[in-house]
Amino acid sequence: MSQYDVIVIGSGPGGYVCAIRCAQLGLKTACIEKRPTLGGTCLNIGCIPSKAMLHASERYEEAGHHLGALGIDVGNVALNLSNMMKHKDGVVEANVKGVEFLLKKNKIDWLKGEGMISAPGKVKVGSEEHSAKHIVIATGSDVISLPGISIDEKRIVSSTGALELKEVPKKLAVIGGGVIGLELGAVWRRLGAEVTVIEFLDRILPTNDGEISKEAKKILSKQGFIFKLETKVTGAVVTASGVQLSVEGAKGGNPEKLDADIVLVAVGRKAYTQNLGLDKVGVAVDERGRVKTDHGFKTNVPGIYAIGDVIAGPMLAHKAEDEGVILAEMIVGQSGHIDYNLIPGVVYTWPEVAAVGKTEEQLKSEGIQYKIGKFPFMANGRARAMNATDGFVKILADASSDKVLGVHIIGPEAGTLIAEVVLAMEFGATAEDIARTCHAHPTLEEAVKEAALAVDGRPIHI
Repeated sequence: MSQYDVIVIGSGPGGYVCAIRCAQLGLKTACIEKRPTLGGTCLNIGCIPSKAMLHASERYEEAGHHLGALGIDVGNVALNLSNMMKHKDGVVEANVKGVEFLLKKNKIDWLKGEGMISAPGKVKVGSEEHSAKHIVIATGSDVISLPGISIDEKRIVSSTGALELKEVPKKLAVIGGGVIGLELGAVWRRLGAEVTVIEFLDRILPTNDGEISKEAKKILSKQGFIFKLETKVTGAVVTASGVQLSVEGAKGGNPEKLDADIVLVAVGRKAYTQNLGLDKVGVAVDERGRVKTDHGFKTNVPGIYAIGDVIAGPMLAHKAEDEGVILAEMIVGQSGHIDYNLIPGVVYTWPEVAAVGKTEEQLKSEGIQYKIGKFPFMANGRARAMNATDGFVKILADASSDKVLGVHIIGPEAGTLIAEVVLAMEFGATAEDIARTCHAHPTLEEAVKEAALAVDGRPIHI
């Protein structure tokens, strides 16, 4: 039996970051991972490979359809899907090996296998039992399917299978108009698929600001996406040539059949708690199967904690990372805090969508009086130079104090632009603070400054 100060179950962004911070703080640490590689869902089959495919497919579409407008004639552009997949796999390999190096550098033991909490302070990995003063559950999440629809990763795929297709489907049906469905739908649309997105609600990106969701639908429709909103899937039959979906209105009626070569199920994710032994040791879970924790990530069982997708909150890698660092510091007696209202979210379509803080709908429902400042990328010199003028920046500020309450961006490099306002909001900035900050010219960031000026009705360039 090996004895540790901390054993972390799971090596995704939350788990491995937590383990590294624990080791930095002088704690003897082990990290359990059942995959043959470290990094969890994010690095192996999620965030990292999908971004590699998004980037590659963007360049393919740019070369085939957009570089000519910049005076760059490239001739006939051909897709080499096999090499694109090799690029994706190479990116994954480099990242997971990087995590392995970091664990070795920090003298963290990698316990290979599936971890199960056998008793408070005890974790079994295979036939071996290890002890630890602190056990951290960082097992992440898994895909959700729909009743009556069986994911076989061949014709009916999850995000995992959608990143491994051997050829471009002629018709791809995406069930779910959220982040994962739109991102992977964007990859295959650029590569030549006809993409139909089926969404139960009345808009795509339902957790985003309504105005952003509306603009995203308009832009993506121009790109070739087909949207069937307020629609539910009632059945799926795999045929010799593909899949036939049965769909109807969200409230019933108007039944129809849709044929697709591939169906991507992207209706969300659920906490992964299988085979952890939570029942045996009495760790409480909520109605959605997530591990219950307090503000210090403690479960109801002393010495057992949980972070990341397996607990409440947005299922985002950077949220899990921050929780992992804060928990490690709390274990050694330091203070820690995370403001869940200030966790940015990004959709890596083109243009990107990024958001932090409150949406306009949330402010209305909470009865908060607010001001709006908007600025279109069409009026930004750098965006014009890039031929990337779709979208806008939208800043919501308190009507009396001018404190920034939410920022929503749809446009080029939105995921990068959001960082400025996240930092500003962490320090309680007002729209005036952002407006008075000197921004380099010509940059996309000037659109953020102009939106801040617009809160007070004084944008310069529109």
